Order: sequence, then C-alpha cells, then structure tokens
Amino acid sequence: MDLALAEAEKGAASGEVPVGAVVVEVASGRVLATAHNRTETDRDPTAHAELLAIRMAAAALGVPRLVDCDLYVTLEPCPMCAQAISFARIRRLYYGADDPKGGGVVHGPRIFAQPTCRHVPEIYGGIGEVRAGELLRAFFASRRG
Repeated sequence: MDLALAEAEKGAASGEVPVGAVVVEVASGRVLATAHNRTETDRDPTAHAELLAIRMAAAALGVPRLVDCDLYVTLEPCPMCAQAISFARIRRLYYGADDPKGGGVVHGPRIFAQPTCRHVPEIYGGIGEVRAGELLRAFFASRRG
C-alpha cells in the first residue's frame, strides 16, 4: 500500500485527485504496474489509477486476465473500476479509504454483490485508510481554498 500511497501523492502533485494503484504478481511478489489518476492529464474520464494499473499489468504479462495478481488502491474503487477488477479476475483487492459518495464496492451499486458479476475478488478495506483519507482531504481543501 505504501507504493499506492506514493502514487497518490504524485497524482496530487500533478493536480489529479490523489488515488494510487499497484498490481502485484502473487507468486513472485513482483510489482507489475503502478499508476495514479490521470483523468485531467490525459483528458480521459476513464484514466482512473485502477484501470491504468490493470492495463499496464496485463500488457506486462501479455494476458487479458490477472488471476494471480492482487490490486492495492488507496480509495474504494468506483463502479467502473470495480467492474474492470472483476473482468480482470484480480485475486485480491486491498483498498484504503471508503468512498461513500462514489464507491462501487461497499457503497453505491456494490458491483461484486450483483448476480451478474462473474468474478468476485477477496476484498480487504481500510489498509492505509488514515493516510489515504488525509491525502484526499488535503487535496480537496486546497481546491476550496
């Protein structure tokens, strides 16, 4: 989670909402991808940290599914990212802060609880929650200035 938090800090420094994600290959412990939000930078509403990290990890392995990989992300994934996590067959999802307004895992539509969801990762929330929450609060407080 420390790597994901470092990515979130990079994102904040570049004016992005501070969310960071890391994909780790379980067997080797190798970090396959690190990313932070780039929606503003890329002018792409889908450039969320999770999607970018999943894309990079799949490219690194040359496979469309990441069955032996875990994802660490600093904020509860939104519905779009939760669905991508399911499609990618991520083994475990570790996330930091809850997102009561925009989350899609334990809040909002709860993607993994839907009968149409074909793959549900193991989910562990609250990992690095304090630091992740601090980054988000500081970022938005600076915007309200």
